[in-house]
Amino acid sequence: MKILRNVALLLVPAIVILGSGSSLTSTEPTPIWDAQKLDEAFKLACELGTTTLMLITKGEMVKSLGSLETPYKVHSVRKALLSALVGQHIGTGHGKINLDSTLAELGINDEPNPLTELQQQAKVLHLIKSVSGINHEAAGEGGLFKKEKDKRLGHKPNPPGTIWAYNNWDYNALTTIFEQETGMTVYEAFKEGIAEPLEMQDLNEDSVWYNFDKKLSIHPKAGFKMSARDLAKFGMLYLNKGKWNGKQIIPASWIERIANDYTLTGDEGMRSAHGYLWWLPVDQKSWDIGFPEGSFFASGFGSQRIFVIPAWDTVIVHQVDTSRIIGYLLELMKKRGYTFEEAAFHMLVDCKKPEHSSSEFCQKSAWAGSFIKNINLVKILSEIFDARIAK
Repeated sequence: MKILRNVALLLVPAIVILGSGSSLTSTEPTPIWDAQKLDEAFKLACELGTTTLMLITKGEMVKSLGSLETPYKVHSVRKALLSALVGQHIGTGHGKINLDSTLAELGINDEPNPLTELQQQAKVLHLIKSVSGINHEAAGEGGLFKKEKDKRLGHKPNPPGTIWAYNNWDYNALTTIFEQETGMTVYEAFKEGIAEPLEMQDLNEDSVWYNFDKKLSIHPKAGFKMSARDLAKFGMLYLNKGKWNGKQIIPASWIERIANDYTLTGDEGMRSAHGYLWWLPVDQKSWDIGFPEGSFFASGFGSQRIFVIPAWDTVIVHQVDTSRIIGYLLELMKKRGYTFEEAAFHMLVDCKKPEHSSSEFCQKSAWAGSFIKNINLVKILSEIFDARIAK
């Protein structure tokens, strides 16, 4: 059943998009949530700039906001999508990905800056756990992320498996390895292995693209554009431990690794842990927001999110159309001759300073890029969590 277009705040009749795998409807919203409080939470989301928002419990879409069928760039949510593809193809032999294979064994190197012998001892498992220790420049990596990576890894080779760092080089090299070992493109693998079994409605050949920057690295970023309703199905697949319509799409053991083999990041709050390219809120600050234990989520620039909350049998999808944010960054680049990273830094850092905050660009940026600030999303989540009746 097609999920209807929602252009205003609307408590829709519950639509089962998973459950037993059949499409059913219900005339009553689930009693687990307080409808009035949800109205307030979704109103806040609308005011703060949310583009799409979906709340799904026990397979029923409890409430939604925005055009659920419109694809938007998901940015770093792509990494959770890539993790799913790797999980489908792990093993040994032709067409399989051996997590214990080293980069040297797979013939993976880089240009213009080649890997050292020590770096080539990193395994596929190290890449997907973000502990390769390799500090190389990467396509699609913003200046702020690079500064944080430099801080964690330094500029000397690190023994693989010893230091965690959010590292686009790992994820881009993992993309190269996936396509090399399986003989499939990311789009082909996602279409055949996930989109078709889940009956995703809005994925096409334009949904996946590559960002090459060979001045930095030979390994490309594989980006995605996806709709909220398709992201919701992906989240429900993980909520159901990889099963859809009675068929095991992703091994349950792969999904269980997220909660059982994560790495503490040293940060507080929602990003206090990271496992297999998903984030885990595992500290007291996370629980104060309202997350129950066992929750995990995919995250991308501009507050693109898929929250999977097994304790509540719930998935929450949140999107912001970042094209307007990118537009303002391009405007600044043109006016001042900035690189994209410099323009982003100006939006994120300089616009917070009194001498810049009243400028036309910063005022537009505050409106266009409000969800770059995690605090706004936390406010919405807190209100949604407060609307839960069954504590």
